[in-house]
Order: sequence, then structure tokens, then C-alpha cells
Amino acid sequence: MSGKPAVREESRWSRLRRTLTAVSARRVALYAVLVALVGFYLAPLESGLTTAFKTQAEFIRTTPFAPPSPEGFTVQPWGKAWNALEFAIVNSALFVVPATVFSAFLGSLAAYGLTLIDWRGQVGIMLLFLAGVFIPYQSVLVPLTRFWTIVDLRTLFAGIEPLASRTDLIELTVTHTAYGVPICTLLFRGYYQTLDEEMLEAARLDGASTARIYRRIVLPLSKPMFAVTLIYQFTNIWNDLLFALVLVSSRSNFVVTQALNELQGSFVQQYNLQMAAAFLAALPTLLVYVLFGEQFAEGVAGET
Repeated sequence: MSGKPAVREESRWSRLRRTLTAVSARRVALYAVLVALVGFYLAPLESGLTTAFKTQAEFIRTTPFAPPSPEGFTVQPWGKAWNALEFAIVNSALFVVPATVFSAFLGSLAAYGLTLIDWRGQVGIMLLFLAGVFIPYQSVLVPLTRFWTIVDLRTLFAGIEPLASRTDLIELTVTHTAYGVPICTLLFRGYYQTLDEEMLEAARLDGASTARIYRRIVLPLSKPMFAVTLIYQFTNIWNDLLFALVLVSSRSNFVVTQALNELQGSFVQQYNLQMAAAFLAALPTLLVYVLFGEQFAEGVAGET
């Protein structure tokens, strides 16, 4: 009789050890998978970064993933890349920032009117915004070119500097703003559907106007979703090349994607220069994610 509690206790401890062993094994397997995924996604970055610090001869002699040797290490590609992209980065910032802000703000206003205000015909208008999200860039190139030919900003701003020399960037700003409003509207609409309706109704009963409710209640509560739309729009617009190729005709107005595309050689490919330029071109979007990453996560979590 005296041996039974010991056997029972031993059995309990053995089950606990087996459970801990199983949990540890699953955790090790999970970490192994995560490490493998991180390595898989970071491998191209590592290859590009090492290539950007190699001389042309070092790149030809070594594999892409091999670090440069002391004699093959150089920072000259970064200097050349900056000289080639400096003016284009400024041009991109001149139209990307206003296009991002305008599309996000207009999307917020549209979503407010389509979500928190009841009026006849809003379902049909919402369907138009929804259709605008699925229109590919390629399908609007011909009417877009025709539209800006008719508007003719060069004649409109003739003699008015600096607008006359920046008409290509103005066209890009308006185009990306218009194209970004539908997706921003859908994102804000999903976020506004989670707002407390009783709070808004109390404001209406207190006599607050529609504009006042938006300015004093809805807009301050929209900061997380503004972070989401600003990051999303900034990344898409900054990386766009198609609209730039169609609308930008003056080389002095080239945006960063066009300048980056020009670094591709016809006969000899300077991969170290191209990789350094690619990292410089991607740096602004990376900084945006770093600065607004917390708000981005909050906005995505709030929408879901």
C-alpha cells in the first residue's frame, strides 16, 4: 500500500515531463521555421547589400552572397548612385508627399460621408469607389494622356515659375491623388464602421453639425487609419514607374524610379551601382515604416 502514492506521483511527473518535452519540441520547430523564413526573405537583401560594396572585378570573381574581400571593398557605387538619384529623389518627394496627403484626406472625407451619414444614393456611389479600386493602371493610360493633353498645364502656367517647369510633377500629383482616393475610402470606411455610433448620435443631439462632428470627433479618432493609408499610398506612389513614363517628358523632372531605370546599362551591367541605387531609392519608404510603424499596426488591428 505504501508504494502506490509514489507510483502515482512518478506517473504524474512523467506525464509532466512528456508534456514539457512536446511543448519544447513544438517551440523549437516553430522557431526553426521562423528562422528559415527570415533567412529566405533576407537572402536577396544580403546579396544586394554585399554587391553594393564590391568593385566590378570583385563582383565578377565572387558569388553574390560572398562578402567583399578587403581589396575588393569599395563605397564608390554609393557615391555614384547618390549623384545619379539626388535630383530624382527631390522630384519624387515634391509630388509623392502631397499626393499621399491629399488622397488620404479625401478618402477620409468620402468614407465619412458614405459610412456615418445616411443619404439617398450612397450605395451606388460606394459601388463606383469600389470599382475604382480594381481599375488597372494600364487601362487608363490612353484617356489619361488625352485628358492632360486637353488640359495643357504648360500653356496654363506659362511664365509662372516654378509651376511652368514642374507641370509633369503636378500631373503626377493629381493623377495619383485621384487613383488613390478609392482605396483610401475603402480603408477608412472599414475603420469608421467600428466607431461608437452612440457617441456620434449624442453629438448630433447636442446640436453638432456634420462638419463639426468630423472635425472634432471623427478626425482625431482617425489617426491610426491615417497612418495606414499614408504608408500604403506613399509606398505605392514612390515605387510607381508606369505613370511617370507616360506623363514625365522632361529629364529634369525625372522621378526616382525613372532615374533608377536609367542606370541599367546597354552593354555592361554595373550591378554594384544598381544595387546601391536601389537601396537609396528604397530608403524613404523604409523610413516611413520605421516612423509610423506603431500607428500602422494600431490602425490595421483597429480595422480588423
